Amino acid sequence: MAAERERAAEREHVRAWRPAIRGITEVLHARFTEHAYPLHVHDSWTVLIIDDGMVRYDLDRHEHGALTKLVTVLPPYVPHNGRAASAHGFRKRVLYLDRAELGEEMIGPAVDHPALPDQALRRSIDRLHGVLASPGDILEAESHLALIRERLHHHLGRAEHGDPADPPLARHLRDLLDARLRDGISLDEAARLLHRHPTHLIRAFTREFGMAPHQYQISRRVDLARQLLLQGLPPGTVAAETGFYDQPHLNRHFKRILGVTPARFAASGRRLPYSHRHERIVPDPGGTARLRGERRGLPGTRRPMAPDQTR
Repeated sequence: MAAERERAAEREHVRAWRPAIRGITEVLHARFTEHAYPLHVHDSWTVLIIDDGMVRYDLDRHEHGALTKLVTVLPPYVPHNGRAASAHGFRKRVLYLDRAELGEEMIGPAVDHPALPDQALRRSIDRLHGVLASPGDILEAESHLALIRERLHHHLGRAEHGDPADPPLARHLRDLLDARLRDGISLDEAARLLHRHPTHLIRAFTREFGMAPHQYQISRRVDLARQLLLQGLPPGTVAAETGFYDQPHLNRHFKRILGVTPARFAASGRRLPYSHRHERIVPDPGGTARLRGERRGLPGTRRPMAPDQTR
């Protein structure tokens, strides 16, 4: 019996960390087979999804179940426990949100209805966990969190009205993303500068340009990275020059968008008989690239004439 419990304990694991995202106090990924949580409380909101198995828990003296298809929301300061519903155990991912993210007026509705059958909300939480598992994509994480917060407001009684189209706002946000391409900008800072709610920024931008702000930012960074790689800069330098957290961060997004690693992309240009690798591409504040140095003429081309040159 003791040996069996030891084997079960070896199958249990926990990974917890505090991401650099305002509003999230902790992220927890765990698998348990034997452990049972005793009655306890948190000072934050618990947003839980189950990836495998099932959890039975008591909340405010009522029994509930956390299933794979549900989002479970446990409010702060309300006692609850938790245990696996079967010997198979369970695997869960949890976001602990600061109390201010939802508000005390939502505690009562969450106690009455902690299980939310909202697949769109669950997908957003799943994506946020995926982003938080690796550092670097702060704007994407903030965007997912803003949409999650909006959905939770909808379920717990403080729904926000739909936003009308706002093309000028979308273009202002695009200009801001371009201007801060290397250093980046948080969603909250963009909202303060443009005097709009974060979710309104996301929806206006997505409606106007067909992609979310974080997707635009990453694609622009990858676009600049490919130019710097072809002029001969090493991937580590390119990552720093284009606003990526580190080289693995660049590698992940570069391959996802272009289907090849930065190193292989750069090597493909070195095999060509003619190249422009002596040019220096310098990112400017507007997010575009300009050339420094003269362009070497290619066979079959000629330099443009000066304005006062006649034919």
